[in-house]
Amino acid sequence: MNIETRAGADIAPFIDDLARLRIAVFRAFPYLYEGSLDYEKTYVATYARSPGSVFVLALDEGKVVGAATGLPMADETDEFKRPFVDHGYDPARIFYFGESVLMPAYRGRGIGVRFFEEREAHARRLGGLDLCAFCAVERPVDHPARPVDYQPLNAFWGKRGFIHHPELKTDYVWRDVGEAQETAKPMSFWLKEIA
Repeated sequence: MNIETRAGADIAPFIDDLARLRIAVFRAFPYLYEGSLDYEKTYVATYARSPGSVFVLALDEGKVVGAATGLPMADETDEFKRPFVDHGYDPARIFYFGESVLMPAYRGRGIGVRFFEEREAHARRLGGLDLCAFCAVERPVDHPARPVDYQPLNAFWGKRGFIHHPELKTDYVWRDVGEAQETAKPMSFWLKEIA
């Protein structure tokens, strides 16, 4: 198992890998995401266009089994920045952690911790940034698709030093597994100061 990082345009060869991982991993609760490869490739390509972006890749014998992404929030869409602007944050001072996706067979080995460490280190190297941020979907505790053994990642994120900021929220639209139409999903953000 190797952990490698790529930045900016060096991400391009891994766009298809991340697109496939996002579809596979986000299909499970709490995201229940019914994705398409074409949409995913377009979305992930945003990272390749940002010179400050990073992919942290988990490779098993050369095969990508996990990935975490990040980029300066200044390179995100206006829609994405809006909750921060509305609450007085400067998006130019924030590094955004995108997804952190890992195939189930590789979980519990410390790879998720490395994903956070490597993205934070990248943000520090970029300089001029005060905060790291990411968002997570909010699902009701009585959601019918919630597995009985489901454990939210809040404690894991807290151990990494992130604090939940429920006042920083937005909605994103996607089609849940088994749904005929896209619906809005509430998302809230977690923040950590860059040391």
